[in-house]
Amino acid sequence: MVLGIDTSCYTTSVAVLDLEGRLVADQRKILTVAEGKCGLQQSEMVYQHTRNLPELMAGIDFSQLNIQAVAATRQPRPLAESYMPAFLTGWGLGQNVAKVLNVPVYALSHQENHLLAGLWSAQGPQASRFLMLHASGGTTDILRVEINEAQKITLTTVGESIDLHAGQFVDRVGVALGLSFPAGPALEKLAGEGKPNITLPVWVKDNKVSFSGVCTKAVRLAQAGAVPGDLALATEVVLGQALGKVLRNICLAQQLQDVLLVGGVSANQLIRELITTALAKNKIKTFVPKPQYSGDGAVGAAYYALLQVRKD
Repeated sequence: MVLGIDTSCYTTSVAVLDLEGRLVADQRKILTVAEGKCGLQQSEMVYQHTRNLPELMAGIDFSQLNIQAVAATRQPRPLAESYMPAFLTGWGLGQNVAKVLNVPVYALSHQENHLLAGLWSAQGPQASRFLMLHASGGTTDILRVEINEAQKITLTTVGESIDLHAGQFVDRVGVALGLSFPAGPALEKLAGEGKPNITLPVWVKDNKVSFSGVCTKAVRLAQAGAVPGDLALATEVVLGQALGKVLRNICLAQQLQDVLLVGGVSANQLIRELITTALAKNKIKTFVPKPQYSGDGAVGAAYYALLQVRKD
């Protein structure tokens, strides 16, 4: 077995895979955010992760598992300057567990964790070069993924939001509609009750997308008494349209034919469908993991540990 740990901004996670890549355990706990608030300070994230990790680890019967390796996320992105205290909670535990078990420990970034969870769940792309959309509350990054023969992964940012992240847009509209933060799942449920009576503007230019202006308009509509379901649906539609358009632009410019969708926003069914439809017009294939493996979790870290064991 291999153990993965991820302590992201709003979810504490541990996962175990066997050496065939089958999921043995997947324990998660969403961090608590006070009603009406749109986030947590890093100190509060660290505090909650510190409390959650023992509880999640206790939910796994390690006496029945033969752990061969541990991997934990250590930073948001695979860049030297990338740093966030929340991740050090899980990384510290991972090092300690590996030391006690006398097994290797591997560090990866939260972004690589999402990539690997997506590849594990969607079973592709198999190409050595493809595009990945990482859309969540903390990022809206479009990355060119390159995997060489030695399975070394290189991520290069080739597109992004110039202001708000997709998840921030969702959360601000959701909170304005009276939903709890993070608002993604509740907004998706609300949108299922909506009708297409509201149209929001799409802003995309080449490899850039903007959500600030449309978010301001949507929040004002919420404050003015717009039908909640209609506004939730319009928010999902504009996100799907904007992301589909910018991904198509970049695929054509980069000559790429495969796109992997990861991140909490990418778990939204309508957004996925709109992106997939937009890309299919140019014969670009979209790979979508199961929704539970799009959002934050430790499965990608466990899969990373498994890949290292297989290499050794």
